Amino acid sequence: MGTGQAREAARGPNAMPAGTVILILSALLGIQPLTTDLYLPTLPALTDGFGAPMAQAQLTLTALLLAFGFSQLAWGPLSDRFGRRPILIAGLAAYAVAATASAMATSMEALIAWRALQGLAMGAGVMCARAIVRDLYSPVDGARVMSKGMSGLAVIACLSPPLGGLLSDLFSWRAALLTLAAFGVASLALIVWRFEETAPAPKPGALAPTALARTWLHILRNPTFRAYSALSAASYGGLFTFLAASSFVFIKVLHLSKTEYGLLMCSVCFAYLLGTFLCRRLLLRFGVRRAIAIACAITLTSGTLMGVLALAGVSSGEHGIWAIVLPQYLFMLAHGVHQPCGQSGAVGPFPKAAGAASALNGFIVMLVAFLMGSWLGNHLDDSVFALTNGIWFWSVLIALTGWTLVQRDGEPERGPDKAR
Repeated sequence: MGTGQAREAARGPNAMPAGTVILILSALLGIQPLTTDLYLPTLPALTDGFGAPMAQAQLTLTALLLAFGFSQLAWGPLSDRFGRRPILIAGLAAYAVAATASAMATSMEALIAWRALQGLAMGAGVMCARAIVRDLYSPVDGARVMSKGMSGLAVIACLSPPLGGLLSDLFSWRAALLTLAAFGVASLALIVWRFEETAPAPKPGALAPTALARTWLHILRNPTFRAYSALSAASYGGLFTFLAASSFVFIKVLHLSKTEYGLLMCSVCFAYLLGTFLCRRLLLRFGVRRAIAIACAITLTSGTLMGVLALAGVSSGEHGIWAIVLPQYLFMLAHGVHQPCGQSGAVGPFPKAAGAASALNGFIVMLVAFLMGSWLGNHLDDSVFALTNGIWFWSVLIALTGWTLVQRDGEPERGPDKAR
């Protein structure tokens, strides 16, 4: 078998074609940005429609992400015990039901509750996507395959904001949430008809509390897991800051329409798509750690530029939109490198406990997002500074993580995986 074929080869006698794997990864990973980005243009309309304060509208997003993070702690061991396929079917079915109920909510409290359930169900798909990559590929090849799946994610993310803005303008925010239900049903059909089980032999003891605690402790003690989890969490923290604050800043402060905001967000997601292509080029030429170091320089440049322009008053002036968006393009370009490398790198050392490792990584990332969302809910005002200073903060943290922890501990430990 040639080198190119070896890179694409999946372990196991019943491996799915590489194209099918990428399609499934794109759908499972893409469900997260679809659930958040399609919904972003509707946030100001929610505050007006329900007569709710901004902080309560933010809860519809942060509650979803908190449930998403915690749910992975359960989905991961369950998928190690019973396999990825039954967990995916259960999770996607529940997601479709919760999305439909969200669209029919009659109060902000009901919407928050259903969005939380939607986040819980969404955790099954995203967690299993990371575990599937580790089931089938080595850590180095996994980063490249993950970047391909995230290219599909980026396409979905590009289409989501303009579609959400258009649906909200033509119909209402309820139409946007019904679109999520349709995507959940389509993803469920894809899994039922095309997905073949990738998990190793079922682990009967995976759910035993003592064994589970021992596995999680083993994972948390691994320096490679900690380095890549810190990178992926910090990078997503910066992205989430933009996602959670941008609709209020661009629509309420800078006076874009919801459709204009959606198109702007589409262009931001396109920069992320380019970043996933850049990731594969950098990986082939420089390897994982040097690719991340280069991307960190781009990240720090983007955050510093955004922060300085805001402090200089440019972001609140005539060209305020571009003083935020142009640096954000750079941030998203580097994010397209950090996320595939961070997510696959965190799970890489644990081929026998990929579900548990994926779950812990996802929980850490979403905990960071929840904390940032809670802070933004209390600090968003009639200025751009909560957004710009937040991006600046995360860009510094990303660069410090990528230049220190990842460079020191980013090489997976040699030897067999000891997690059970």
